[in-house]
Amino acid sequence: MGIKDDAVQIRAQGWRTLAALHNLIEGELERALQAKHGLSVVEFTVLDALGRQDGWHMRMAQLARAAALSSSAITRLVTRLEDRGLLTRILCMDDRRGIYTELTAAGEKLLNEAHPTHDAVLREALENAARVPELQDLVTAVAPRDEN
Repeated sequence: MGIKDDAVQIRAQGWRTLAALHNLIEGELERALQAKHGLSVVEFTVLDALGRQDGWHMRMAQLARAAALSSSAITRLVTRLEDRGLLTRILCMDDRRGIYTELTAAGEKLLNEAHPTHDAVLREALENAARVPELQDLVTAVAPRDEN
């Protein structure tokens, strides 16, 4: 195996390690958020992105990027969340083609209830992953320990 092949192998192993950590964390979050709040990880991500706007709204394209979804997938997801009364769509007055999305009071309430679950599960999943030798370096890189 040459140097070029070694670099390819290293990148591939890095990607597999990242995917393994992501899958581990996402699985734990999915189970906890569904069980306690009736939310999927991607639904939480959308509500969280909107919640970080300080009462403002986001264009659908911005929301799609924040949730790593296609425009058609975000439209379907927003429709489901809107049907549940968790967010609303607003037509942009300056550009009739533009649609904004923002949290409703119910969406904000559910997000506030789900945040502690999300944060605790994320912390625990990272702590557990740090005990897996293959994941230790990556966990350290993405979630340095608190020094408190």
